[in-house]
Amino acid sequence: QVQPVESGGGSVQAGGSLKLSCTSGRYTYGSQCMAWFRQAPGKEREGVARIDSGGSIMYRDSVKGRFTLWQDNYKNTLYLQMNDLKPDDTGMYFCAMRLLRPCRGSWVDTWYNYWGQGTQVTVSS
Repeated sequence: QVQPVESGGGSVQAGGSLKLSCTSGRYTYGSQCMAWFRQAPGKEREGVARIDSGGSIMYRDSVKGRFTLWQDNYKNTLYLQMNDLKPDDTGMYFCAMRLLRPCRGSWVDTWYNYWGQGTQVTVSS
């Protein structure tokens, strides 16, 4: 199955932590770009963190220093550790993937052609 599958969302208070996971049956080291996007009610979907086929990682400014993205190639899984969560981090988090080698990734959601169903993250103040 190509479609990514996310897990790990939940509800926490501000300052708390959550770890999201994303796996795909087509995940192969160096053969795709992957990213986490999020969408809050009434807002557009925005990129949170992404990794290219070479393993380079980028974060949106508002999560730098709080979120950490990494991949476990043995488990074919992408992780997003989210610390010091804030109410503005609330939203549905989606894992996105594009099978392309090499690829540099993008903050444009339409560039990715495989999407998971999403996992909800709620941060209360």
